[in-house]
Amino acid sequence: MLPPPDEIHLWFALDAECTPELLELYKRDFLSEEELVRGARFHFERDRNQFVLTRALVRSVLSRYAAIPPAQWQFGKGEHGRPFIANPDAPAIAFNLSHTRGLVVLAVSQAQPLGVDVENFQTREAPLEVAQGYFSPTEVAALTSLPLAAQQERFFHYWTLKEAYIKAESKGLSLPLEQFSMLFASDNEVEIAFHDLPASSGWHFWLMQACPGFLTALCVQSEARRAPTLVARQCLPLTPDRVLKPQIMRQSHWGEA
Repeated sequence: MLPPPDEIHLWFALDAECTPELLELYKRDFLSEEELVRGARFHFERDRNQFVLTRALVRSVLSRYAAIPPAQWQFGKGEHGRPFIANPDAPAIAFNLSHTRGLVVLAVSQAQPLGVDVENFQTREAPLEVAQGYFSPTEVAALTSLPLAAQQERFFHYWTLKEAYIKAESKGLSLPLEQFSMLFASDNEVEIAFHDLPASSGWHFWLMQACPGFLTALCVQSEARRAPTLVARQCLPLTPDRVLKPQIMRQSHWGEA
């Protein structure tokens, strides 16, 4: 059954909970031959294992919304590399995927443009020097005005929100990151401002922690002024789900151009 139009479903899978036995089942029952070949190319075992988990998560979760077995999903790639469902008999499902060391996140909706990004802020130090090349002047000024310790956290806030937005637009890095700004209007709200880009509206943003140590940003375009409801679950394919209640750090209720 498809998600209701006013809901976004988030599926979180932790690498550490995926056993070798489950990985073998995923490879045998879920993945295509092409995916098995792609996964074997990764140099490190942890990357090979996460690739298998990622593909199994996508396939098994999509099968919750349509009468298509996990192994029978077909995928293509758009102009900027974004995957899409290629099954001719599949219903209209929008999905987006992100992963970082330790966690995979899948966002699913009923055809709304959406993007998700996740970062592990416990094992990775923020590359603050990147801000000068990829953040807008407004963001750089706001970032550098903070104490150094706070800059680490704020960098990941900017980075995940901007990544989620360009993924929702399906344009990847062809959409210049420095030509729009994520603005923190108050203690719990976030907005987007466009500079040299065509104006756009109707964007909803969330910045949240659903699993300890991981920061997740979600971006959805919707004509409704009321933000969609988030439904989050932690799961591994072939194991029971756990309902999550993400800690929402920042949210926008309506993004005006």
